[in-house]
Amino acid sequence: MAPSLPALLCLGLCLGQVVQAQLGTLPKPSLQALPSSLAPLKTQVTIHCQGPPDVDLYRLEKLRSRKYQDRPVLFIKTMEESFAGCYRCSYQNGTLWSPPSDQLELVATGVYAKPSLSAQPSLAVSQGEDVTLRCQSQYSFDQFALYKEGDTKPHKRPAEQYWANFPITAVTVAHSGIYRCYSFSSKFPYLWSAPSDPLELVVTGTSVTPSLLSREPPSSVTEFPEASRKQSNLHLNKSSTIVPSRTITVSPKGSDSPTGLAHQHYTKGNLVRICLGAVILILLVGILAEDWHSRKKPLLLRVRAAHRPLPPLPQTQKPHSRQDGGRPDGHNHGSHH
Repeated sequence: MAPSLPALLCLGLCLGQVVQAQLGTLPKPSLQALPSSLAPLKTQVTIHCQGPPDVDLYRLEKLRSRKYQDRPVLFIKTMEESFAGCYRCSYQNGTLWSPPSDQLELVATGVYAKPSLSAQPSLAVSQGEDVTLRCQSQYSFDQFALYKEGDTKPHKRPAEQYWANFPITAVTVAHSGIYRCYSFSSKFPYLWSAPSDPLELVVTGTSVTPSLLSREPPSSVTEFPEASRKQSNLHLNKSSTIVPSRTITVSPKGSDSPTGLAHQHYTKGNLVRICLGAVILILLVGILAEDWHSRKKPLLLRVRAAHRPLPPLPQTQKPHSRQDGGRPDGHNHGSHH
């Protein structure tokens, strides 16, 4: 039995390496800000890290600050400038760490006065024509950002003087929508101005119906879909003259969601682990059976030896009489017939 234990340990290590090679690295988590990654000062915002089921440990960190927490959710009751920055998260299962999530830029808005946004030559353009959106500020900022409701990322451009031009060539129906812009300094990339008044670009010659402009900033840049729908319904209930901001949701590449892929990944991993456990269990049963069999053989031999008949005892010699002449063969050689 002694030589079998090292063999079992070696086999277990080899199978573990095979399983790890088959599973590969853990899927990376997703990181989102609710209701938006553009957080006005003195408002509430929640940063949420989401990974697959049954995660052992989450780690949410703010880059360049060496601050982190071992919880998946960071609730900011009142947004301040100190919370603005770049965040990422990861999780641990067993001894393995997942790759880090995509970085989330949490921006504090309303730090400076809002810029203005205009369209040249006009807000209404025909398909195929060119239009330029100009974001202009009364202060000397060197960076401007333009958001279109429905986009996942802003378009950033450096300032020319006190403005930045965002040209759109050969407009199509997809360019129709509501735009806002922000101004900020490259020295403080996560501290932005308040959003400009909304500007709606209409592409004529299509079935696009102009909608009323919302007086509120964009509701979401990276947002949970369910929360976004609830927020839009809330806006509709409050006022019939205000159209809710469109939901802008960051979606991963491909058609599958991160949770679905992670669930499939861990289903496959659990099957592999079950098979590995079954193989090890079978090996242990075989080793125990072999050991029991090896111990049983000597026992049977001992039992059989105990029931063997004993050898006959040596016969005791009777004492001879004097007529025998004291000879052991019992014959009297002294008399003849």
